Amino acid sequence: MANIVYIGTSLDGCIAAADGGLDWLEYVPTPEGDDLGFAEFMERIDAVVMGRATFETLIGFGVGWHYPKPGIILSTTLKSAPDPYSDHVQFASGTPAEIVKLAKSQGFENLYVDGGATVQRFLREDLIDEMIITEIPILLGGGVRLFGELDRRLGFELVDATVLAKRLVKRHYLRKRG
Repeated sequence: MANIVYIGTSLDGCIAAADGGLDWLEYVPTPEGDDLGFAEFMERIDAVVMGRATFETLIGFGVGWHYPKPGIILSTTLKSAPDPYSDHVQFASGTPAEIVKLAKSQGFENLYVDGGATVQRFLREDLIDEMIITEIPILLGGGVRLFGELDRRLGFELVDATVLAKRLVKRHYLRKRG
């Protein structure tokens, strides 16, 4: 089982602007027909795990569930999703270890972990095995940071770095244990 982060950040390590906005992600347009390897990544994934705030942001886009895999939405307050999301997601609460156990009990092995608070919670429990981070060349000067405080060091090994469209840097890390 692997828990994998696939996310974009600004140069200063933010995943959203201070107001929660994501429009800065379009600062460098993605080349026509290029999904930055996301479709290939999703072939490895069995389910998407995201927090309530990330899910509510997704709902705000009004595009429906745009993942080819089911979602597990972490929330203690939301219990149901509006159409067209309701057929694609389930709601759960608990620690990251409990969520991994739930996913495994449903036959999901490889999880895409998305959303700042969710990623940080999984990192605090040392439950992230890979990170694929694409850096967009913009400084936001503040906002929602990808990484938060940890009570210990977590080592990762860089296994690949790719320059995309001569503008973006995509780095792939594996958790280095032991």
